[in-house]
Parts: sequence; C-alpha cells; structure tokens
Amino acid sequence: MKDIVLPSTSAILQRPSSRPPTGQVPPGYIHLGVSKEIVPALCEFGLAPDPLIREAGLDPRLFDDGMSVIPFAALSRLYALCVARTSCPHFGLLVGRRASIQSLGLVGRLMQHSDTLGDALRTLVAHLSLHDRAVVPSLTLSDGTALLTFATYQAESTGVQQVLDAALGVVVNILRTLCGSTWNPTEVLVPRVAPADAEPYRRHFRVPARFNQETASLVFRARDLDLRIAEADPMMRALLEDRVQQLKGVQGAEFSDDIRRLLRMQLTSNRCSAEDIADLLAMHRRTLSRRLQGGIGFRAITNEIRFEIARQLLENTEISLGEIAAALGYSEASAFTRAFRRWSGQTPTAWRVANGQG
Repeated sequence: MKDIVLPSTSAILQRPSSRPPTGQVPPGYIHLGVSKEIVPALCEFGLAPDPLIREAGLDPRLFDDGMSVIPFAALSRLYALCVARTSCPHFGLLVGRRASIQSLGLVGRLMQHSDTLGDALRTLVAHLSLHDRAVVPSLTLSDGTALLTFATYQAESTGVQQVLDAALGVVVNILRTLCGSTWNPTEVLVPRVAPADAEPYRRHFRVPARFNQETASLVFRARDLDLRIAEADPMMRALLEDRVQQLKGVQGAEFSDDIRRLLRMQLTSNRCSAEDIADLLAMHRRTLSRRLQGGIGFRAITNEIRFEIARQLLENTEISLGEIAAALGYSEASAFTRAFRRWSGQTPTAWRVANGQG
C-alpha cells in the first residue's frame, strides 16, 4: 500500500484550487461539497464570509469550487465561528437545506442513476469515502424501519453537531430528489441538546426532530428502499461505476483509517470486536492484527473512537452517563467513568461541566 502524504493547511492555502491529482481524499480531509453553501448562508445574515473563512485557517478562494479538499478540523472550526457570529444555533441545518445531490459530486451522480432508493443509499455508504474521509454513513434495517445514520471520526467536538445537522439537512433533499418532493421521513434523530426553537427542523424535515439522541439518523419506512428512481440511466450508471472503481483503485488511505471508519459505524451497535471487524473486511483476525503491526493497535484505535464518541455526546447532548456507557459497550457507568478518566484525566461529569453542559 502506498504511503500518503497529508497536505498541511498552509499548503492548501497556497493552492486555492486544491484537488488531489488522482481524486483520492486523505484521512481527516473532505471535499467542500455541501459546505460550499456556507458562503451564501452567511450572506443571508448580512455577513462577509471571507474574514470568517480566514479566521478558521482556510483560503476563501477554496469556496469557489465544491471539489476543493480541505481539513475537516478547519471546517468544524468554521461552523463554530458561523454559529457564534450569526447567533443561529441551527446554522448547519441552513447549510444542508441549501445543498443538493450535486453537492456529493461523483457519488451523488451515481446515486441518481441507481435502480432503486436502496441501491442509491448503499452507493452512498460504500463510496462516500471518495468524497469525505471524516463523515461516515451507515444504513440499518429493523422491523420494517430503515435508519440512515451519519457519524464523524477523527474530528474536534467543536462544530461537529453543525456538520451533522448539515448532513441530515442535505440527505432529506437528496431523498426527495430521488423519491419525489412529497417524500418525508418518519422521524429524525439529532445528537444535540434541543434548541430553544425547533421550528426550523420541523419545517425542513416535515416531521418532529428528536433531540438528545446518540446518533444523527434519518428514520423512514424500509419499504421505501424499493422505490424506483425514475430517471436512472443504466449506461450512465455503468460509466460512473467504472470511474468509482478507478478512483478506489488509486486511493492510498492508511489501513488504520479504514478501521476507524468501520469502528465509527459499528461501536454504537456493539458489534466492534476485532473478530467482527475482520469479518466485515473478509479477512482472518490474525490478518487484521498483522496489517496493523508497526502502527497503532486495534485496542488503541477502538479506545480512541470510544473517547471521541464520548466527548461528542457529553458536550453536545444531555444523555445520561449510563446511556453513553451502554452505547459504547460498557456494562455499567462506573466502567465507562474509569475508562474516561484514563483517557482524559477527568471524570465524564467534570469534563461535561468544563465543556458547557454542566
């Protein structure tokens, strides 16, 4: 596997039309895509976007092109700055509401030419890493209900809830593009404290949003997965699939980053043992260990992702410690508390107080 050199923020500032030559996105980076809509959203508030973009450590010229590749950490900082300057706690939702299936580039085009909604969403889950190495989608089915869930990994807590709001906002637009403008989910789960005014969420989703949830999820009828996509073109789909495979063939992401992506999808379902992950990768447990030799081990990566999820839930929600512990696979809150103290030097309660949810 080829080594991949991560471009620094300063390098991106020097290359305002930043696009990797072969189309691959390094770990922790993202095509601007949906977030290109930050600029018109700020303008609607009467704010000049360029100073905020520079304050976040980005070149404003990057926002001329949705295919610009930027560090996710800088994007998260920019969302946090936008919330602070606009005094709008749902700024991310406004960004997602403005975006469309075209914001996902090649992945979005392939979704448009899939046979059914289910095929389109499986395309999103399988190939979003071409567009985005910081947000992870997953699709699960249970008792006639489908959940399309988005999570972040290797991300700062600051601004993450806005990114997830944007993801939920645009995916509703995407599903209405594919299924018809009257399509609605049955409910939407949002991993953040309920805002004083939830009306913007109800107006966009057309169903109530449930806040203080463990995941950012769109919930809808599983039978909708069988809906046909009216304008799908089989020939175009074949061409796009060939292009996707070409790009995947040259991707050079580290193996440990692929493990992080899988763990971020699997941790809250409690199917995240080394054996589980090896099965998902169609390899033996010993092969998984061998591939990770010389770098960070599986247990360390698992704890890193647990710590990240815990910080996000502690900072952005009012979920109890017991519920967070259960979501992360701990049998009791005390075991989670001991682990969190090892990771951070603080108890979860002390960390939550220090970070604004006390």
